[in-house]
Amino acid sequence: MDASARPQAAGVMTVGRLADFGAAWRAGDVDRLMSFMTGDCEFRASVGTGPGTVFRGRDEVRRGFELMLAYDEGAEAHGGLAFIAGDRGASQGAYSHTAADGTVIEVQGCDVYEFAGDLIRVKDAYRKVHGDITQPAPGP
Repeated sequence: MDASARPQAAGVMTVGRLADFGAAWRAGDVDRLMSFMTGDCEFRASVGTGPGTVFRGRDEVRRGFELMLAYDEGAEAHGGLAFIAGDRGASQGAYSHTAADGTVIEVQGCDVYEFAGDLIRVKDAYRKVHGDITQPAPGP
């Protein structure tokens, strides 16, 4: 994609625009998601071989979004609160998965953003992990 086809930042990010990004995420609309991202965007996924996987640049971020949406396929997504403070922001959300035995498991998370104008430069995602807090965390 040539530089003229990449979105250019204009204005400032608003809570409404960030909510539109969240709606595109819940809809799994990768083309729409990418319309919110800068040319030098970065996606820090909450899942990966290390403490998450980092995707840099539009092609890699697109691939990361596709992988993450596939990872959560079949789950019901729920939006949450969001706020913006200058060129930073955050949002909450959750996914509900139904296990084979019918148990509903909710995974809560948040995203921390860095903005360039009204576009997202960095989406840094975090998830709460299910586990027994009375036991040591499993090692690598």
